[in-house]
Amino acid sequence: MYYIGYDLGSSSVKVSIVDAASGTNIVTLNEPTNEMEIVAPEQNWAEQDPNMWWHYVCVATKRAIKEGHIEASKIKGIGISYQMHGLVVVDKAGAPLRNSIIWCDSRAVEIGNTAFEALGETKCMDHLLNSPGNFTASKLKWVRDHQPEVYAKIYKYMLPGDFIALQLSGVCNTTKNGLSEGMLWDYKTDTVADWLLEHYGIDTNLTPDVVANFSEQSFVNAAGAEATGLPEGVPITYRAGDQPNNALSLNVFNHGEVAATGGTSGVVYAVTNVLKSKESSRINHFAHVNYTKETTTLGKLLCINGAGIQYRWLKDNLASDSYEAMNAKAEVVPVGSEGVCVIPFGNGAERMFNNKIVGTHFCNLNLNTHSEGHLCRAALEGIAFSFVYGMDILKADNAEIKVIRAGNDNLFRSEIFSNTVATLIGHEIEIYNTTGAVGAARAAGLTDGDFEKFGANITANDHVMTYKPLGNKAPYEAAYQNWKKELEIVLKHK
Repeated sequence: MYYIGYDLGSSSVKVSIVDAASGTNIVTLNEPTNEMEIVAPEQNWAEQDPNMWWHYVCVATKRAIKEGHIEASKIKGIGISYQMHGLVVVDKAGAPLRNSIIWCDSRAVEIGNTAFEALGETKCMDHLLNSPGNFTASKLKWVRDHQPEVYAKIYKYMLPGDFIALQLSGVCNTTKNGLSEGMLWDYKTDTVADWLLEHYGIDTNLTPDVVANFSEQSFVNAAGAEATGLPEGVPITYRAGDQPNNALSLNVFNHGEVAATGGTSGVVYAVTNVLKSKESSRINHFAHVNYTKETTTLGKLLCINGAGIQYRWLKDNLASDSYEAMNAKAEVVPVGSEGVCVIPFGNGAERMFNNKIVGTHFCNLNLNTHSEGHLCRAALEGIAFSFVYGMDILKADNAEIKVIRAGNDNLFRSEIFSNTVATLIGHEIEIYNTTGAVGAARAAGLTDGDFEKFGANITANDHVMTYKPLGNKAPYEAAYQNWKKELEIVLKHK
């Protein structure tokens, strides 16, 4: 028997099929092989056609069944992961009324800021644990204000993963998790935040029915089966946004466990059972995949825009042709890069600095003594220091860090980067070779609630290695303090 999982990103749709008993990955692939189109009708806008997502879900599903040599009739559950914060609006037939306003679209920033001021910080933080911000609810308000002819036809609004579930099953519903990603879940009352919709002048009947995660949420209907090649009647049993799903894929469910991602940008996602925060913008809070009224686990998400993009820029423009060559040159340079510091925030506004545009800065270069290796090591250290800085923000806001788990991506494959983070934080970093689509597929079988067995399968299938804190922390701490001093000088002038 098998489970199938989808990871709907903004660049492609990834599909995985896993063995239901062991969790072993049978096949993983993505469609399209290049990248899906993002439409930008105006500056700082970003939209995608939901029907395009559905097309690639269908193509990828048929490919996965064929290339994995799978009997489709043996697929017994479906899990869905998706790009967070997007808005899809559909009519009564389930057809999209406009393009989805996706996660990186910033048109609703002022709508959210104005609502935060009008409703008050106490109300928003006590009930939403966030500012309304540039999330799904605020994007729906934008449609109401600027496209009333579209708003008048809306039957339901939803998140991107809800739309895929709708196409598969013909049933329109959502989850607490999804609503929390759109700033539409009230943690204090454990209900939909109708008061925010009412503040925005939005009909509360537009909210889909709410179903529990890890349950039979809906079933593939005849149309969904014909379009994808899946058997009719297969249940959809799980869905979650990409960052909570990434945490699930890394066996991060409990207070004190942290999932980290080190791609172009970085993410630190700390699970906590404390329903309290003083950070309205630097940190975002979402109902974690296993959140219930009784088990109030939150994901505290901190994003670091300037992460792997810094090292990639160095490779492409100044340094060696490969990361391996860069890492080799960096390894012969001592901890602290002999005073060279890289402030790696050249990828736009940084949320953890209250959306300041900090930029990248190379500090303390001595043209007589420093080399390419110093730049490479200083870049890796600077990115690592930014992760530690972000974790310090999380720890000051009720997060506890007991263990860090990360995917086997470029940054965490670097011993310099991982050893620096592990040593400064004082906790192990466990590295796993997995993907969001594999995690979503495995999660389709979690209706039994056996998270311990689920985690044991991840360890058995995916664990690559563990970085332990090094014994001599002093040089790392000195380098980190030197980096923070340079950062503070830069921030004073921004």
